[in-house]
Amino acid sequence: MVKSEGNSVDRRNFLKIAAGSAAALVASAPRVGAQENSARPSHEQTSEEGKKVDAPATERTTETSADNPYTQGMATFVSGLRYEQIPKEVIDRIKLLMLDSFGCAIYSVDLEWSRILMRTLQQLDSSTSCGVWGTSLRLSAPHAALVNGTLVHGFELDDIHRLGVMHVGAVTLPSLLAVTDIRPGMSGRDFLTAAVAGYEIGPRVGRCMGEEHIGQGWHSAATVGVFSSAAAAAAALRLSKEQTVHALGIAGTQSAGLMAAQYGSMVLRMHTGRSAQSGLYGGLLAANGFTGIVNVFESDYGGFCTTFSRSHDRFNLAELTSGLGGRFETMQVSLKFYSCVSSNHTTLDAIRAIRARRPFSVDEVDHIVVHGSQVTVDHVGWKYRPAGISAAQLNLPFCVATLLLDGNVFVDQFTAQKIVDPVRIALADKVKVVADPDIMARGSEFRQMVSVEVFLKDGTVLTETVETPRGSERSFASNADVVEKFENLAGHVIPAGQVAAIREAVLNLETLPDSSRLAHLLTKQ
Repeated sequence: MVKSEGNSVDRRNFLKIAAGSAAALVASAPRVGAQENSARPSHEQTSEEGKKVDAPATERTTETSADNPYTQGMATFVSGLRYEQIPKEVIDRIKLLMLDSFGCAIYSVDLEWSRILMRTLQQLDSSTSCGVWGTSLRLSAPHAALVNGTLVHGFELDDIHRLGVMHVGAVTLPSLLAVTDIRPGMSGRDFLTAAVAGYEIGPRVGRCMGEEHIGQGWHSAATVGVFSSAAAAAAALRLSKEQTVHALGIAGTQSAGLMAAQYGSMVLRMHTGRSAQSGLYGGLLAANGFTGIVNVFESDYGGFCTTFSRSHDRFNLAELTSGLGGRFETMQVSLKFYSCVSSNHTTLDAIRAIRARRPFSVDEVDHIVVHGSQVTVDHVGWKYRPAGISAAQLNLPFCVATLLLDGNVFVDQFTAQKIVDPVRIALADKVKVVADPDIMARGSEFRQMVSVEVFLKDGTVLTETVETPRGSERSFASNADVVEKFENLAGHVIPAGQVAAIREAVLNLETLPDSSRLAHLLTKQ
């Protein structure tokens, strides 16, 4: 982070200095070169009919490198990315990440909040252009993106980019599939390319904002997520660099999402859906000549970074384009194997490891102390009180109690009966989460690191330290583990034959001549 306390730089000068650094980074990145694609429509074309859009001259905004080098750098990457430029390991990884997201979404269709959302939108929307995954319901493209994004995040099972502090698949894939549905003909290779564009952009915005963003009470998946969605939509629509700048600016001004939703509300699930929807709007509107904030990241008044950080120094603009096109953030996305917020996973892994070495019963436990970052304390370390399933899934003491009692923390552990179980609540009260200065000194990369102490009644103290959870970028899951999770989740809702067909389509997506085949497979016929 750039610090200016007591040694400040005038904010405009600071932005100019930072802008120059980013411009150099963008210029040197091997895959971000300013290659123009003649196949892409010009800034003056509409998306589908290719007609000219005569917007008033006063509404046109000229982008200059002095004003928005970071936004332009990201737009250059998105508009210029080609399948051949993406390393094979990234293609292989993103297919597994997508399969995981689809399984999470399909599992969620029968949850109460999902049913309410679908029923409400069905009452408002008679369109049938796009499918809702795992169902036979069809809605307009924006409403389908809203529902599908909500479904992916429907039960705290979806992926996480730890440093970007965001769920990537839930905000990227719904807008991309919506474009696929309304514009059939996109090849599987182009679909994968657009997905990578989305998976690369949002996490960089999250890294730019840092862990303070969620610490201040913003739900990063909801605020940062709009940029992943817009990038994927822009790439799928084959927008020019200038149009992509506008797509990002349109999406960015729609950012929203409050972390107070974690204390027991259905709306937490919808945050990712709204981001997916907002990004789709950004892409579709920009394709038709609508303009957005061209310096959405750089503006020192009302820009995304200054506004959401409430500062001019508690963010790092260089993260937006650092390594863009050379270092792939897609490889830093983690998967979940517990049905709860990712901040809880290292503690659960630690307790599993302790129990594997020295089995102990619940009756032997006197108390448990979890040492972690301040963000972990604030985010998940609060005293548990029954307030709905989402509150249980986002509370570390409750999840520890659940693991001790049930031996797992997955979908079957979060029921209306269990979240109010007095035995479980009493055990959760024995878990204390405290901030550890040594862990915090290691920086945001170790935000989820924990050191767990289990104090038994006989005086024994069992300890374990875990830096990153199972399924993380440092110990990513095997192909078999990802496929098993997908089949388990999707198999709750759709027939085994359809589960297998989706699996094969995703894992061989580069061979599909038309990716609308995947959109078709994801819905009930």
